[in-house]
Amino acid sequence: MISNKEISEQIKGKKILVIGGTGSIGSEIVRLLLQYEPEVVRILSNDEACLFELQQELKGNMNVRFLLGDIRDIERMKIAMENIDLVFHAAALKHVPLCEYNPMEAINTNVIGTDNVIKAAIYNKVDKCIFISTDKAVNPTSVMGATKMLAERLVILANSHLSSITKFSVVRFGNVLDSRGSIIPLIRKQIISDGRVTITDPNMTRFIMSIPQAVNLVFKAAALSNGGEIFVFKMPAVRIMDLIEVLIEELAPEYGIAPESIERVFIGPRAREKIHEELMIEDEIKWMKEKKDMFIITYPIELHGIVIAGNNGMNMIAPVKGYSSESTVLLSKEEIKNLLSKEGVNHSH
Repeated sequence: MISNKEISEQIKGKKILVIGGTGSIGSEIVRLLLQYEPEVVRILSNDEACLFELQQELKGNMNVRFLLGDIRDIERMKIAMENIDLVFHAAALKHVPLCEYNPMEAINTNVIGTDNVIKAAIYNKVDKCIFISTDKAVNPTSVMGATKMLAERLVILANSHLSSITKFSVVRFGNVLDSRGSIIPLIRKQIISDGRVTITDPNMTRFIMSIPQAVNLVFKAAALSNGGEIFVFKMPAVRIMDLIEVLIEELAPEYGIAPESIERVFIGPRAREKIHEELMIEDEIKWMKEKKDMFIITYPIELHGIVIAGNNGMNMIAPVKGYSSESTVLLSKEEIKNLLSKEGVNHSH
């Protein structure tokens, strides 16, 4: 386990850039970073309104800088990273249907934008760069998943630049509860405005984690990173139907609505949407080491036949065949209720 002291050593007195720093994950990274006394935290976002809101929230912190910019602009990335020690890259186009309809936009942000981040980090001799990825990058079926898979590959292979001192690593998440655009805000809005909720497929399963859990993993990854790792948090999975039923039971009474009056409408899976998600595939298991709360995948990175990063040897006795939300133990409704209550995500906002 990584202690707060080890996390503090990564952050205290350091100059840090959070890219996508106004999003659900990015803004929480910023809030927690400030508890560890960094010298400066630069927050970069292409969302002017969200930057303004975060600026108002954090106006008492004299070591925070607010940068308007986009990862598609490599010159902006180079300037944003001047004298930076640690980069958290949380910027992405993440909505599956929108990326499906606008594939080149997803490529320009998620792939080319990530390549710009990598080049700017190498150019500025950044110490570490941590990239936030998703389970949709594993065996991708959608444009969004495919772009995140490519971004992961770019980040891992960036460790093969011999002239670079930057250590690049990936953190792979499942669904982050109550993040912007996720299922909980959607169901809450449907209960209030429509009195009906939409369900894609009653058998659909998903990995879930809270925003604080996700950010804690990011900090652990930064502390453990030697370059080339994919950090996969051990997280519970749920049947989406069970999660929706719990949300209806918990949220409807808060608005004076009887849970049984909420209509359930089955609409079928969206385009390219999986019934089950995976956090690791069998090929990755060979290069995986298991810790108490996470798996760490370290592919060998070779140059002219010589391993320059990652594992030299395979994990010959693979403990699992893969890591899928279909094959893992699913939380019961009571366990979902307890998790939501513990993480404070089932209350009205």
